Amino acid sequence: VAGPWPGEAFGAPAPARPYADEVGAEPGRLRIGLMTSSPGTNPPPERETVLAASAAARLLESLGHAIETSHPEVLDDPRITEHFVTTWAAGQAWTVDHWALKVGRQPEESEFEPTSWALTEFGRAVSGAALLTSREWLQSASRQMAAWWESGFDLLLTPTCGEAAPALGQFVPQPDNPLAGLFRSTPFAQWTAPFNISGQPAISLPLHWTPDGLPVGVQIVAAYGREDVLIRVAAQLEAAQPWADRWPGVSAA
Repeated sequence: VAGPWPGEAFGAPAPARPYADEVGAEPGRLRIGLMTSSPGTNPPPERETVLAASAAARLLESLGHAIETSHPEVLDDPRITEHFVTTWAAGQAWTVDHWALKVGRQPEESEFEPTSWALTEFGRAVSGAALLTSREWLQSASRQMAAWWESGFDLLLTPTCGEAAPALGQFVPQPDNPLAGLFRSTPFAQWTAPFNISGQPAISLPLHWTPDGLPVGVQIVAAYGREDVLIRVAAQLEAAQPWADRWPGVSAA
């Protein structure tokens, strides 16, 4: 957990200096892509989330950065969800089976939340060939994402979520569909999940507020291993538009 180890399948470059030293460091003039359209076949984002990203783009421009409407094209491929869920489910099944061996007994359905159990059962039905197909597809997608950054962009700016504040109970399983909550969350997390796949650093900043005082986040994504750039720009934005003193009113009677 402290750094790369010989023989690991994946490794991340070591930072040039402690990340704390990046706070307040000058980021320089950066080229930033702006994406406010929904990836793939997701429903259109709510107005406030688009306003949040657009306002953040204007703020970044005022700080000297170059903003262009651009994003990695692979984000619009609807297959990303299918392969992500297949890989996730197979990993869930492996985790459950691994710990069943450790404790010496098989798990019971009553020990799991409905979504977790359904995902495990789904994963057990995934063949080895299907898993490798999905892993290869996601690795290819990660390379395509990286190519966009290599083409000259430093950061990608998006809304954090597709909706400002879903009502409570939106993501719960249904009696006839234990995965209903999981798939309901897909449009909500449409801009964040892809970077779980690619392993890129991303941050959400509460730069926008609705007329009712609700914070709405914007996401900034850096190239793989460039947490330093991300932290510098995040600190620059917080200094330009601070939010630490914004607290909700007490609603207790």
